Amino acid sequence: MLYRRHIKERIIELLRDFRIVYLTGPRQAGKSTLVREIATELELGYYTFDDTALLASAQSDPRGLLASLRRPLVLDEFQMAPGLISAIKMISDSAAGEKGLFLLTGSSDIFRSAQTQEALPGHMARIELYPLSHTERHGQRCNQIDRLLAGSFDNATLQPLDRVTMAEILMEGGYPEAIAKSSRSRSAWFASYAEGRLLKDFETMHQVKGDYHGKLSALIRNLAGMTGNLIKYANIANDLAQDDKTVKRYMEILELMFIIHRLDPYVRNSAKRAVVGMPKLHFVDTGLACWLLGLKQAETLHTSQFFGGLVENFVYAELLKHAAWAEEEVNFYHFRDTAKHELDLVIERSDGKVVGVEVKASMTVKTEDFSGLTSFADYAGEKFLHGILFYSGDKVLPFRIQNVTYRAVPISTLFGAS
Repeated sequence: MLYRRHIKERIIELLRDFRIVYLTGPRQAGKSTLVREIATELELGYYTFDDTALLASAQSDPRGLLASLRRPLVLDEFQMAPGLISAIKMISDSAAGEKGLFLLTGSSDIFRSAQTQEALPGHMARIELYPLSHTERHGQRCNQIDRLLAGSFDNATLQPLDRVTMAEILMEGGYPEAIAKSSRSRSAWFASYAEGRLLKDFETMHQVKGDYHGKLSALIRNLAGMTGNLIKYANIANDLAQDDKTVKRYMEILELMFIIHRLDPYVRNSAKRAVVGMPKLHFVDTGLACWLLGLKQAETLHTSQFFGGLVENFVYAELLKHAAWAEEEVNFYHFRDTAKHELDLVIERSDGKVVGVEVKASMTVKTEDFSGLTSFADYAGEKFLHGILFYSGDKVLPFRIQNVTYRAVPISTLFGAS
């Protein structure tokens, strides 16, 4: 089944304004399908480095290859041929006013990795495509980031999510090929993804040496159990009997490959309260995290110790997908101070204003559940816009606490409902 990707219009807009557009994101998220569609509509040449002959030519004679291909063009799986960057830069430098010369895709963020030290300042726009959001799966258009920033939630009755239903959503994830499969076939797909994509790409794309396979396999399974938790590299290294520098380096690579995300802490320089400086861990896809944990049945997942962290991970991942095509540009953080007041997610606008987000897996909510939001509102001061608590119930509910109105919002709002 083909899904309409909301980011498509944004990519076309960028091609009108920039000489080079780099579409990056995890493997199997749908980048190739999307750029082939754009290439057909805009009459761009389409070339993929899955073609071994084309890849060999790029490695042997990058300038000669680009001279032989008609432009404008798409270069798919560009991370396999980073040697082309200098040749692309030369063409871009000599393009007087031309836009949309190159649409590149890559499953590793090579422009942020050690593979290349050459950047394309002013020439290139970078945009990320993640696995399917639930609004895309349900054919809805509402952008949840814009809605959160505006604080516009209708007081309608929405779909409640019992724990079993929520667990099934977590296990599905958002990879287009995986969600269409039965539970057993989906498990086989994730096994193939981990072995054939993740582990092999880790070596070929980042030149890792030595016995990395066993260390990496142990690490990613350990990390899957840490979703929603603070990252303490020394503790992870001790648990796995590995060197903490190796653990940190491997996690940096996993982030460049869009397997995990590390959320930095929100810090106000003018604030008097000290915050905890450790990053927080999330997976890009909860389906992969569940598979790595061996959680393949909803009845097992919803009673496991990992359920709450995975629900928080799900909400973050959905909002991350919406951020790529939102009207407002945002950054994501988490909050925890030294008094152990914490908030799951902070969404910061470009003007510094922030929205606080808390996530609860329960179908009911009480005043005490807003303690993290109230502590954060006090910390953020005049930067604070409003606070949202996502929960599994079916109604948008206002809570007035210390002269501030917060809202409990159903998680099912993220499916595109009003």
